[in-house]
Amino acid sequence: MAVLAKASAEAIEALWSALPDRPAWTHLRPPEIGMVMVRARAGGAGQRFNMGEMTVTRCVVRLAGGGTGHAYVAGRDGRHAELAALIDALMQIPARRDEVRRSVIDPLAATQAEARARVARRTAATKVDFFTMVRGD
Repeated sequence: MAVLAKASAEAIEALWSALPDRPAWTHLRPPEIGMVMVRARAGGAGQRFNMGEMTVTRCVVRLAGGGTGHAYVAGRDGRHAELAALIDALMQIPARRDEVRRSVIDPLAATQAEARARVARRTAATKVDFFTMVRGD
């Protein structure tokens, strides 16, 4: 779900369209836009506090074969939530799980890993090592 939530709707749409034998589906809960409270910890491990609100879109679908998929994505993109829920529903069907992982999840995860590596390389290029020289007395 994290891979689907972080991917762009366009990337998921392209991979969804390429899937063979896409099942019919219906909305159990059509895409809805709402707000959630984001909580944080002071210093990463300290006391919790409410950092602020964030817009999310949720969707729940049921496939004609009986699989149910749920999705929450950041922002206001209903199609993104719908596609994520459809992929989640397909992942709930054991016979389709490996195919969907290979053709949708793995390519999205690889793209995201490459983006993280690219940012890490750019960040590493600006790294400065500070050291202290001790003068002898």
